[in-house]
Amino acid sequence: MAVDTSYLKTRDNLTLRYACFSPSSPKPCGTVVLLGGRAEFIEKHEETIKELNDRGLLVYTFDWRGQGLSSRLLEDRHKGHIESFNQYIDDLHLFIDRILLPNAVRPIIFLAHSMGGHITLRYLSEASSSMISGAVLVSPMINICTKPFPHSLVRWLSKMATRAGWSEHYIIGAGYYTPERKPFKNNLLTSDPRRFMDEHEKISSNPALALGGVTYGWLSAAFDSIGTISSANDWKNMQVPVLMVGGSADRVVSVLTMRRMCKRLLNCRCVIVKDAKHEILKETDSIRRKFWDEFNRFIEKII
Repeated sequence: MAVDTSYLKTRDNLTLRYACFSPSSPKPCGTVVLLGGRAEFIEKHEETIKELNDRGLLVYTFDWRGQGLSSRLLEDRHKGHIESFNQYIDDLHLFIDRILLPNAVRPIIFLAHSMGGHITLRYLSEASSSMISGAVLVSPMINICTKPFPHSLVRWLSKMATRAGWSEHYIIGAGYYTPERKPFKNNLLTSDPRRFMDEHEKISSNPALALGGVTYGWLSAAFDSIGTISSANDWKNMQVPVLMVGGSADRVVSVLTMRRMCKRLLNCRCVIVKDAKHEILKETDSIRRKFWDEFNRFIEKII
């Protein structure tokens, strides 16, 4: 697995860290754009990248602005913040146009998790469908679970806090990263204790990767972007084949909303993996095998 890491300058003068992972095969059979979720970073997905390379696929990925080793947006680098999800989408357009398209081996397939899946959906609704051959969205953040609080109340509170000047403040209950804040017991992400530790081990090796909780500004921007997806009425115009994979035990994003979104798309298959939590790619071997079986069937129709 050969890797080439570099930085891309954004239009507002920030830097995005990106990487290209080449398979050992002399001629890749396609390219995967791997897009992580909130607070994730390139190193967290090394196992997934290797599995994609083992399938003969070239992998391009990058750290979203505000996380990983891309530019952080606030003086407190642990705060997960954004002013608008349009900034994420602009960064993805830039990365695709400047880095991916000049170098990719066709076909091009997205593999995107959580927030990455959300941004991918919005990107595909805007971009030329002829460039992208397929998208696999894993636990896409089409809506956020807010239990035990009503969704409308949380959205209203985040909006009011932002208007009151608290945009850059952590939301209630959130704070800076420490391993103690994210114990394995009762976690919402994975039932695999070994893979759960991947993130902590990588951060221990490089503390600059750490990211804490979100701000009211990030949460308000997320709800605004969720509203954009929900209110759009032209999803049947999106030609790209989509595979959505969710977990029956996901308590981070709404599986019901994911099912409904899939029905709104022209060419979408929705698979719910029994007992899987939010991070399916970091789940137990048996759960991950079910995901890779679905992934393999999906790309066989494309490659």
